[in-house]
Amino acid sequence: MSSSSSSVAIAIESAGPAVCAAMSAAALYTLLPPALALGPRWVLPVIMAITLCVLLVLRARRQYAVAHYLGHASTAIMTGFIAFSLVLLVCGIVKGSLPAIIMLRSSGVLWLMNVVVFALWYWRLDAGGPMARARRGNHDTGCFLFPQMMLRQSDRGAWNPHFIDYLFVAFNTSTAFSPTDTAILSRWAKVLVMLQSIISLGLVALVISRGINII
Repeated sequence: MSSSSSSVAIAIESAGPAVCAAMSAAALYTLLPPALALGPRWVLPVIMAITLCVLLVLRARRQYAVAHYLGHASTAIMTGFIAFSLVLLVCGIVKGSLPAIIMLRSSGVLWLMNVVVFALWYWRLDAGGPMARARRGNHDTGCFLFPQMMLRQSDRGAWNPHFIDYLFVAFNTSTAFSPTDTAILSRWAKVLVMLQSIISLGLVALVISRGINII
C-alpha cells in the first residue's frame, strides 16, 4: 500500500468517531420539545443520515475534495439547527413559559450538542482537516497546540490528532470555559472557543437563575 493510500485509510478510520458523534447529536435533537425544534424533530437526523450515505459514496469513489466540503456543509446545518433552538430556549426561559423539566432537559440536550458541533468544527478546520493532517503523517503545526506536539520526536513518533482529541478540547471548553491542557494558537480558533464558552456559560447561568426563581 502506498503512502498516499495509507494516509487516506488513516483519515477514513479516524472519521468513524466523528460520524458516530454527529449522528448521536442529531438523535439528541429529537428529545427537544416541538416548540423548540426547527421543523419536525426527525428532520435533522434524516439530513445527517443522508449526508453520511453520500459521504460514504464519495469516499468510495475517491472524491475527497467534494466530501470535504459536504462535511463542512453538514456541520453548518447542524449548527443552524442548534442556534435556532438555542434562541427559542433563551426566549422561553426569559418569558418563564417553559416548565422546569422541559427547561432542564432542553438545556442539557443543547449543551451536549454544543460540545459535539464545536468538536466537529475544530476537527474539520484544524490544519486543513483530517485528510490533510493524515497526508502529512506527523502533526507538528496547527491551530491547537496539543501536549503531544511538545514531546520529542523520538517519544511521540508519527502522532496525529483524532476526533477524540478535539472532542476533549470542546468538552473542557464547555465545562471549565477554557481548553485546559491545549493551547489555542490561531485567531479563528480563539473566536470559536470564546463562542462555545459563551454559549455554555449562558445555558448554565440561565438554568441556574431560572431554578432559583422556581425555588
